[in-house]
Amino acid sequence: MKFRHTSSLLASMSMAIASFTSISALLLTTPSTGSAIAQQAAPKVTTKSGVREIALAKHLRKIGAKLYTAYWCPYCHKQQQRFGVEAIRQIEVIECDPRGVRPQVQACRSKGIRYFPSWEINGKIYPGNHTLESLANFSQYRDRQ
Repeated sequence: MKFRHTSSLLASMSMAIASFTSISALLLTTPSTGSAIAQQAAPKVTTKSGVREIALAKHLRKIGAKLYTAYWCPYCHKQQQRFGVEAIRQIEVIECDPRGVRPQVQACRSKGIRYFPSWEINGKIYPGNHTLESLANFSQYRDRQ
């Protein structure tokens, strides 16, 4: 009985690893023809931006910060929702999945992006969904309000 459980656990783990490997390979391969792949859009940002969110977004844009995302990533969507519609338009958002709208797979690959979302701020990569306060600290932004 113990072996069956162990073998089924191993089989489950193998399937999970295979799924992860397939997703990773999909994300890191460039499609042979862009027209052969249907483009998928990320969910729309629906929150309203405040003055502080817009100011931080403008600062991030000014220093060349980039947000690397994948259209299917719920954490990427939450990160964008924190900024709101008006502010997120100020930020350079880079789609890393070749199935996404206007993908920039090579840009993601060249930066070594492996987690979503990831921020590039002042030449350093910050993986994960961060608070606006953390992003302000990473970018040395000082609120002028």
